[in-house]
Amino acid sequence: MIKRIRPATPVTPEEWPDLADSVEVEVTSEHPDSPIEHALVGRDTSGWRAGAPGVQTISLTWPEPRAITRIRLVCEEHSVARTQEFALRAFGSGGRREIVRQQFTFSPPETTLESEEYGTGLDAVSRLELVITPAIGGGDAVATLRELRVK
Repeated sequence: MIKRIRPATPVTPEEWPDLADSVEVEVTSEHPDSPIEHALVGRDTSGWRAGAPGVQTISLTWPEPRAITRIRLVCEEHSVARTQEFALRAFGSGGRREIVRQQFTFSPPETTLESEEYGTGLDAVSRLELVITPAIGGGDAVATLRELRVK
């Protein structure tokens, strides 16, 4: 037997650009204590929370079209059991493209976190839109988004 010991390559956390200075953001509502900036800036915060129940839309618009290679979404719910649906769409010179539509069931205290990362390979995107239906069965659930990252 020939044995070699190779030192492990250190794993560095993947860097995501801070969206605060590069994008125009539009939201349908936000709670004053949990503004959308908390989900976009890459610091440890509690994220964004809607200011009202019901379907919410978050739109990111860039001044110049750009390529998008990865998108990360993290949603968190610690108090209300609900099934959430979100749709993520890109808009650009080629029109509108739905990237993903997905449902997830939160069942606190066991299931409280949904974390998704998508490789996209999109070119010339001028706007990204996230539509969150916090409870597809209806009710007074409020949408939350702990993290939205785009690179």
